[in-house]
Amino acid sequence: MAIKLYQFAISHYCEKVRWALDYKKINYEAVTLLPGQHVNVIRQLTGSDTSVPVLDHDGHIVQGSAQILDYLDETFPENPLTPSDPEIREQALSWEKRLDDEAGPAVRCYSYHHFLKRPKAVVPLLTAGTPFYNRFLVSLAFSRVDEVMRKWMNINDKTADKSRKVMEDMLTELADAYGKQPFLAGDRFSRADLTAAALFAPMFQPEAYPVPWPKERQIPKEIRAWLEQWNDHIGILADKYEQHRSGTTQ
Repeated sequence: MAIKLYQFAISHYCEKVRWALDYKKINYEAVTLLPGQHVNVIRQLTGSDTSVPVLDHDGHIVQGSAQILDYLDETFPENPLTPSDPEIREQALSWEKRLDDEAGPAVRCYSYHHFLKRPKAVVPLLTAGTPFYNRFLVSLAFSRVDEVMRKWMNINDKTADKSRKVMEDMLTELADAYGKQPFLAGDRFSRADLTAAALFAPMFQPEAYPVPWPKERQIPKEIRAWLEQWNDHIGILADKYEQHRSGTTQ
């Protein structure tokens, strides 16, 4: 059995899949790609769409974090992340879809809007896990990288402000949900909780994440101020991450 995960180290959607693989104790090889240069590799695997993560299981290709979690639970049923009860399963999947569609893009847009103004902080994040020379190449071409990323992900002052509001609304809703029960769906950890903590992970910079997080002085002041304001809400997700990221089924 050979499993490869094609990924960006910095991607929180890829972290979602890494976490699921580790949680289910599945051995895999991470193939870390450089954003932009990944296009040809992923297109050869999928035939069209170039987004990551992509899972290759003995030649069977699955693309997208939610689809990969579906596949993992179907193929490797031990330590399930999808609830078996139909009603609870629907709750978990509903949370996951909203987080994937709303929180994930918002965290990405808001973070990159500010970090792209700090090349020395963001270049190591973009090139993590790839050959060392990519850091120099990306640094030399950073003005073009900045332009392409902003256009590709529609990042600007307006969308970043909208993304901040989306994050705040979602964090408020998550805090309310966790204030009533320990998990988002049912009475055990599921893909809903995993998705919430994984997609917000860049905001609390967990050690298990395979990138060199920037030092506090490198974090843009706008983000530092926002993190201080929302520390309690983010801390809830940081706790879930710490409790369940090790791959246990607690």
